[in-house]
Amino acid sequence: MKAKKMLAAAIAATMALSLAACGSSSSSSEGSTEAGAAEGKTYNIGICQLVEHPALDAATEGFQDACKEKFGEDNVTFDVQNAQGEQATCTTINNSFVSSNVDLILANATMSLQTAAQATADIPILGTSITDYATALGIDDWTGTTGVNVSGTSDLAPIDQQEDMLVELLPETKKVGILFCSAESNSKYQAELFEKALEEDGIEYQEYPAADSNEIQSVTTQAVSECDALYIPTDNTMANNTSLINDICLPAQVPIIAGEEGICSGCGIATLSISYYDIGYRAGEMAYEILAEGADISTMPVETAAAVTKKYNEEICNQLGVQIPDDYEAISTEE
Repeated sequence: MKAKKMLAAAIAATMALSLAACGSSSSSSEGSTEAGAAEGKTYNIGICQLVEHPALDAATEGFQDACKEKFGEDNVTFDVQNAQGEQATCTTINNSFVSSNVDLILANATMSLQTAAQATADIPILGTSITDYATALGIDDWTGTTGVNVSGTSDLAPIDQQEDMLVELLPETKKVGILFCSAESNSKYQAELFEKALEEDGIEYQEYPAADSNEIQSVTTQAVSECDALYIPTDNTMANNTSLINDICLPAQVPIIAGEEGICSGCGIATLSISYYDIGYRAGEMAYEILAEGADISTMPVETAAAVTKKYNEEICNQLGVQIPDDYEAISTEE
């Protein structure tokens, strides 16, 4: 467990690059708005969101809100495009942004970031909802900055603490199935971190990768027949298929620890949650720093969420008979 504490400390240090600026005062935002209006400069920002689901939607909303507050609503326009989970569509969208010579691209999710980086080495690209930029961009010697026209915010929550949740809530677990989409590189990255934490606690595990949504039913069915519990990292393919996963796992009485709140609300019992709105908002502030203040994106550190919250799915926990400690917060079911 000592190694786990060291890992937690390292992640906590990384979180020092936080989103504290998300709480910017109204007077600061108003000053920025006035400055943008006085200059008469307008900015066109292309937004490529991989797929529609609550986490990514919240990040896009946060980004747009921050940009409107910082630039002024009349000084910034958005071309918001959804790739419907398709890599080829991501590529087409980002190439169209380059052809249109947008001032900046927001790439929401890993595949969006990868295709944007392939499309241009000149236009600033901010990512959000990206788990690990080094993995996404193939950077071997990661220093916290990319050195190219890319920066942004990460949705990585402390993976070892997610594994701690599994041990706390499901102490009788002998074998854990790790369910993810093999086409999403950051999902594999999270899976490997979770596996290291399981090894330290002497818990057996097996990976259950699905190549795409068509394989989820068969892979999940196999996993619940062989494991006591499942872990699903932040994974866009899985997030889009939580109802299918829940319809298999709940009758089998196999609980799921989820990597993010959207997945947990659909099929999980608990998650260590960040605010996707906040990381999107911080990316919007970074856009202002780049476009209006002249910040060098290549030297801007990638930032992580300032805080995480233990959350649980009350309905599924009740159906599975899982007892939740008092320091967990129920996920809201309000629309």
